Order: sequence, then C-alpha cells, then structure tokens
Amino acid sequence: MRGREGAFDRESAAAGVSAQFDQDAASYDRLVGANPGYHEHLRLSAQRLGLPDRGAGAVLLDVGCGTGLSTAALVETYPEARVVAVDASAEMLAKAREKAWPETVRFVHSRAEDLTAALAREGLEGPFDGLLAAYLVRNLPDRDAGVAVLVDHLTPGAPIAVHEYSVADSAYARSVWSAVCWAVIIPLGRRVTGDASLYRYLWRSVLAFDGLTRLEQRLRDAGLREVHTRPVDGWQRGIVHTVLGRR
Repeated sequence: MRGREGAFDRESAAAGVSAQFDQDAASYDRLVGANPGYHEHLRLSAQRLGLPDRGAGAVLLDVGCGTGLSTAALVETYPEARVVAVDASAEMLAKAREKAWPETVRFVHSRAEDLTAALAREGLEGPFDGLLAAYLVRNLPDRDAGVAVLVDHLTPGAPIAVHEYSVADSAYARSVWSAVCWAVIIPLGRRVTGDASLYRYLWRSVLAFDGLTRLEQRLRDAGLREVHTRPVDGWQRGIVHTVLGRR
C-alpha cells in the first residue's frame, strides 16, 4: 500500500501497535470523544449482539477493549451480564481500570493470540455467550489466527460483533476516510499528543484492511455462520461497520 508516506509494512506496523497505544493512552478518550457518533456506534454494535433479558446469566468477552469504551457499551446494553475485557496495551488497560465499574467487570492484559492462556491464569476460561471486538481485527498481526482464537472462546450459537473500519470496497469511502484523516484526525492527534504516529498508522491501516466481502469470508472461514454486515450512520456510514456472525 502506497500513500503520502511510501510503502506500508502492515504486519510490522501491527506488531508494534500496542506500544503506540501505550504511548497515547492518556489522551485516547479525549481524542475519540471528539469523533461524532463514536460512543453511539459502539453501543449500536453491542445491541446488535441481540442478547435477551439485559444479558441476564450471560458472560461476555470484549477483546480489544482499550480504555474501556467498548466495555462501557456492553455494560450499558447488558447490565445483567458479566463482562471480561481484554487488551494488549497495559497503559490502555490501566486507564480502563481507573474508571468506575460494577463488580461484574474483569480486565485481563493479553494479546488476542494469547487469550487462552491469559484467561486460564485468571480462572476465566469461558466459553462465552457473546463477544464484541471493536477495532481489533485490523490490528492483529495474524488476522486468521487471531479470529480463530476469538471463535474458539464462544459457546455454540453465541453471537460475535466485529466493529471495524472497512473502506477497500468503495472508492468514495476511501476518499472520505483520507480527507477526514488528513484534515482532522492526524492534525488533532499531533496537537494533543505531540506525535501523530498512531493516527497516521490508523489512516494507513484502514486503507490496507479487508473490504467487507473479504472480512465476511474471513469470519466464515473461522467457522462462523449467519455472517452479515450492518451499517452505522453519520459521516462514518460506509466506513465503520458491524460485521455479525454466530458460532
């Protein structure tokens, strides 16, 4: 992938993204809070899991929880459920843990690829009754292996919501994404953090990521059924999506 900054080595960049999130953890909530619809769209993807009874009796997995914004979406949508929230960035998790949470929420430090061992150490092996993966799959060094781990942790029939950017199938979406990144996201990231590296990575990683057709097939190949995509609204329509499936 070539752009304003030459070739993009996706696997190398993804391998180092946890360190970039560590560096920008203190300012992350402030920056995403400036994004219209960010929290609403996370809640929408949580709702699309379709769990009954406010999640009563369910144990949910939130992989790639970051500072806990996706965790909050699950807690607000399913207040009767237990939630296990996982992230590879220690500093992002530290920010998440600083917030007020009910006793039903647990945080675990782990890469998606190491999830089985990390959950076992905490006595939280699962399987789980639903899973939300927000802005995760794009950042996995080995996407197929990472998705396979997620699927392995679901009970048969349990739903998964992959909340993710995807613009590869639409020239219009790619142009809007690049325009917003270079006019707003990258300059704001530089102003707030003094270093726009994470936000340049965001721009480039989205352009290099799967189109929806490829992403849906990736989930089917991992063993999911009933795979389909639903849109969000606002300026991110056609850019951010909820890709749903069921084990």
